[in-house]
Amino acid sequence: MSARSAPAAVPSVGGRLAAVLGAGSFAVTGEIVPPRTADGVVVTDHARALVGSIDAANVTDNPTASAHMSAVAGCAFVAGAGIEPTLQLTCRDRNRLAITADLLGAWALGARNVLCLSGDPMRVGDEPDAESVNDVTVTDVVRSARRLRDEGITSAGLEIADPPQYLIGVAEVPLADPYDPARLEQKLDAGADLIFTQIAYDIEALTAWADGARARGVFERASVLVGLAPLRTVTGARFMDERLPGVRVPTAIIDALEAAGDDAPRVGLDLTVEVLGQIRTIDGVSGVHLMGMGHDDTVRAVVDAAGLFPRPTGALG
Repeated sequence: MSARSAPAAVPSVGGRLAAVLGAGSFAVTGEIVPPRTADGVVVTDHARALVGSIDAANVTDNPTASAHMSAVAGCAFVAGAGIEPTLQLTCRDRNRLAITADLLGAWALGARNVLCLSGDPMRVGDEPDAESVNDVTVTDVVRSARRLRDEGITSAGLEIADPPQYLIGVAEVPLADPYDPARLEQKLDAGADLIFTQIAYDIEALTAWADGARARGVFERASVLVGLAPLRTVTGARFMDERLPGVRVPTAIIDALEAAGDDAPRVGLDLTVEVLGQIRTIDGVSGVHLMGMGHDDTVRAVVDAAGLFPRPTGALG
């Protein structure tokens, strides 16, 4: 396996995920979607099903522009269940006042990482006529979170006591066509130190992106977690290939799932583990972000079969 660049995390920044990355261990993160209900038990049960298999869980923020329990509330339930939350924070739904408030509140409730996002467009959600806020850009959110962390100063220029010490993440779509590296560079310049990529199955294309990113010094500036959704059905694979921007599912994978018939879940697991193994050989990649789409058993199975269980403990606490 190739050596990975592992940007050292400042000890006071973040929590468990920052420590795993700082130690040079291959990180595993997951995703929890707060429900369309006011019942926090649903989030707690979801998180408990992933305890021990991942280092942190992204708590989504009104995904597909559809109303769910707030991500800040979700972070509290995830932390209570024993997993470090990563707050997803979109500028679509917030002005700068609300962004600062949620950054403060989520840290107080246990979030130790933040993923700054633009958010899916309103037209794809359940309130297509709703107004997007977009008071600031995602790059502005990154810059504000970094200034809050490093200087204890809000976007309004006010000093605060005990500022949150988030590990600051951004999203990247490495297989976008066409691909423009400028947007990622802007986020890194603003202060991001963690990158979550879109789902990637096409290892040849992902390796080519990584070669370009390495030449630009991306891996020295930030830790990179590659997105991966465990494969279960040929229908799901085709949907991702045809409908998700920046996602390519190789024909060989789709053909194998189709040929598997009723055995598709087992074949999908094997294929996912194979892709994950190839991701681990890409120099500079620091981990994988597993999006189970609610199938926690599949996430656990991938982590186990890939030899990534148990997760690091000891000095990480």
